[in-house]
Amino acid sequence: MRPPYPVEIPPLLPLFLNKRRAKMTFPLQKTEELGLDRPTFIWAINLSYRGDRGASAEPGDLTSVYGTIPGRWLPMAAAARGAGLAEERTGRWFLTEKGRSLAAAMHAAARAHYATLAPLPKEELAELAGLLDRAFRAGAKASEPTKRVHTPFAFGYRGDEPPAGSFAQLDAAIYGLWQVRDDCHMAAWRVSDLTGPEVEVLTRTWREEAADEAALIDLLPHQRPEDVSAAVARLRMDGLIEPDTLKATAKGAAARQAIEDETDRLFFTPWPDDVGARGAWIAEKLIEVNTALA
Repeated sequence: MRPPYPVEIPPLLPLFLNKRRAKMTFPLQKTEELGLDRPTFIWAINLSYRGDRGASAEPGDLTSVYGTIPGRWLPMAAAARGAGLAEERTGRWFLTEKGRSLAAAMHAAARAHYATLAPLPKEELAELAGLLDRAFRAGAKASEPTKRVHTPFAFGYRGDEPPAGSFAQLDAAIYGLWQVRDDCHMAAWRVSDLTGPEVEVLTRTWREEAADEAALIDLLPHQRPEDVSAAVARLRMDGLIEPDTLKATAKGAAARQAIEDETDRLFFTPWPDDVGARGAWIAEKLIEVNTALA
């Protein structure tokens, strides 16, 4: 599709992903049964999306490209291994047979849960799911970005093909779109001279999410406080953050907006024109879905 892009859609995707399983009982039952905490359970389920290739500590896989604390995932990996769900082989992590059985049961429980949800009339849900599924497939096979870290996870997440027009198809499409957008965003900022952690500090500052450096540190628990301070100092030296307050300069705002614009270009350009033309309707219906899932 061509500009203008329906930029109101991307912020609605993570809202959906944070809500669509809120009332599922399966994760709670299994964490109690296995003696796991929720982060370890989620870590094991996310590992299942890596498929036969497993996962490694490379940035963007088990390690966040926006974090500076090495091995934050290791306690979860150790707990999953202790429960017999995961194992390490030659520096990569894989689910065991027990872990794969858990992931398959989670997948089935999610599909059963989705079948109980009706946030839109059936015809509207089917249309929304179909449109976003086409957008995902187009984005996933696009020539840009050339480096893909998260897009492959979307196919592992999808598993067996969800029924056309179902809530499960909507879920798979939205999860897939968010993985594609992650790859688009990383490609957009990698051409700058900034690191991932520095980009996140600039983003939070650009959005005015923290009044001062102490508040910024609280927003970024995956970065060490000294690394946040170093990023702020570096961005100030480059003229991207004001010298005496935690606000982006005009130069900083322009630099961060350029990253956002390139992310949107990479993300939306592959969308079929007829899907893009329904952007306002898609956003309206996603808002209705998210409201209904609250």
